[in-house]
Amino acid sequence: MKLLISPLGTVHCVYSEAFNLATLGRLTISRGSYVEPNAAGQWLVDLSPVNGPQLGPFTQRSAALESETDWLEQHWLSPDTGP
Repeated sequence: MKLLISPLGTVHCVYSEAFNLATLGRLTISRGSYVEPNAAGQWLVDLSPVNGPQLGPFTQRSAALESETDWLEQHWLSPDTGP
């Protein structure tokens, strides 16, 4: 799990239950993307909640979820472009 910690101590991450995030302090959880099927049964990743692109289509949901996490960690959790 990748954590981005601001100079003020605010922590941003892609939500996971790898450990109890509440141990870091009060949580504010917001949606970073939507992973939904299209009419053809393929999976699309919509990253518009973080001003990102649409990814896909993917034949497997697991591939869409992996792509979603990769994009968020590379672009949204980057110290240069992060939240």
